[in-house]
Formats: sequence, C-alpha cells, structure tokens
Amino acid sequence: MEKPQLIASDVDGTLLSTLEEITPRTKSVIRRATEAGVPFVLVSGRPPRWIPPVARAAGLSGYAVCANGAILYDIALDEVVAVHGLLDPLLLHDVATALETALPGCRLAAERIGTCAVDPDVTNFAIEPDYHNPWGDGEGKTSPRAEVLGHPAVKLLVSMRGMSSDEMATAARSVLDGTVDITYSANFGLIEVAAHGVTKATGLAEVAERYGVAPARTIAFGDMPNDLEMLRWAGHGVAMANAHPALLDVADEVTGPNSEDGVAQVLERWF
Repeated sequence: MEKPQLIASDVDGTLLSTLEEITPRTKSVIRRATEAGVPFVLVSGRPPRWIPPVARAAGLSGYAVCANGAILYDIALDEVVAVHGLLDPLLLHDVATALETALPGCRLAAERIGTCAVDPDVTNFAIEPDYHNPWGDGEGKTSPRAEVLGHPAVKLLVSMRGMSSDEMATAARSVLDGTVDITYSANFGLIEVAAHGVTKATGLAEVAERYGVAPARTIAFGDMPNDLEMLRWAGHGVAMANAHPALLDVADEVTGPNSEDGVAQVLERWF
C-alpha cells in the first residue's frame, strides 16, 4: 500500500493494550501521523461517552465513529454530528419478541443518543433487570423492558449468560436475518443489534467523504466481527494477531497482537 491518507482503528482489542491503555509507542506513531496531516479516526462499538478518555490518551481531537457506525462524533466539540439507522420502538419490540424465541431468557439494553456524549435530557443507556455487561455492570438505568424498548435507540444490546456471543449471533440471525444487522465486539455472551446496513464501514465512509479520501488510500485495523465490513471497505484492512478467525480470513494483512503494539508495527512503515 502507498502511504495512507486516512487511518481508522477499532479501540478495544486493537488500539488499546491488554491493560486497556495507549502505549507510548502507539501514541508516538499516532502523533507522527497526525502531524503529517493524516487523520486518525477511532471507529468503535463504544458510545460517544466512552470515547473522550481514549482520545485524550491518544492525543486525538477529530472524528470518532461510534456505536458500530450509527453515530459520527466530533471529539473536540463534544458534538454528535450525525446519527444513522435509529431503531424505532415498534421495531425494537418486534426484535425483542423474535429474540425470546431464539434466546429465551435473554436480557436487553438500549443505547440512545442526544446532541453530545452525555446529554442530560437523554437516558443514554437503559437496561432491564439482570442484564449483564461483560465490561462491568455499573452503568445504565434499570427499567422494565417496556421502557427499555419504548424510545428510539442507536443499537439494542442482548446479553445471555452461559452462551458465547458466537452462539448467540447464530441463534439470533436464524429469526432476524435481513431485518436488522447482528454483530458483536466481545465473545462473552453479548450481541449488538443495529439497523440493517449500518456498520463501521458506512460510518468510516462518511468520514472519508468529509476528508476527500478514497477507500483505496484508507488503512483500517480491527479484531472482532463488528470490524469485518470496515476491513473489507478499506484499501488495506489489517487484522490483529489476536483477532477473531473471521477477520483473519478477510484481512489484507495480519499484524502483531494488541499486546505488542500491532497497530504501531504497521504504521511505522510510513510515520
């Protein structure tokens, strides 16, 4: 690949180390790239409110693609620039009914968004009782299922104890395939439901258009199934050595694991 004109990276399991930190080596190459005029975009399943700590550690102030492509967030302005594929309450209820057939006993949560990362007028994260978050259960307003599903959401999260995310996704697709998109960013019993056609690739394409950069001059890094479309879209898709097998199959290149600065190992060729 020629020197990239746009760099996109997933966050967890890719840019962050196993200690969930930006290492000095990775931060240094990000600084060199941005000083050379090449935008570095965070592309994550995370909501905007989880982006600022990572952006500060990496020295970034531009765009972040959040919620697997549903949200475009301006880090410096703390502003939600665009929202795509809102799931309306009617669709959310239909999805929940289908999921009870495929995953009886599953628990649901809804990710919502306002005009900024933490909008006081919006319940950003509504969860029903016994919903389990593999990243910790200290976040979210616990509400009855009707309330969780009663407002437009950028994504629906589904937890199921005792199953892997792989198993859950297979079961959910058997009843929902083609209606919504199903993916996951960790294999710990959690899947994410988004509007059909909304992916990290569509979010990154919007950023690339704003910068006037073609897919062929974009490099993207990822490690989990929610990164698949992004790696396919980019001119050079790079999977981490610790990536899910599905990414290893489609990547143009496999770099070192996130524990060994795999992103930096590639970017140091140019920066």
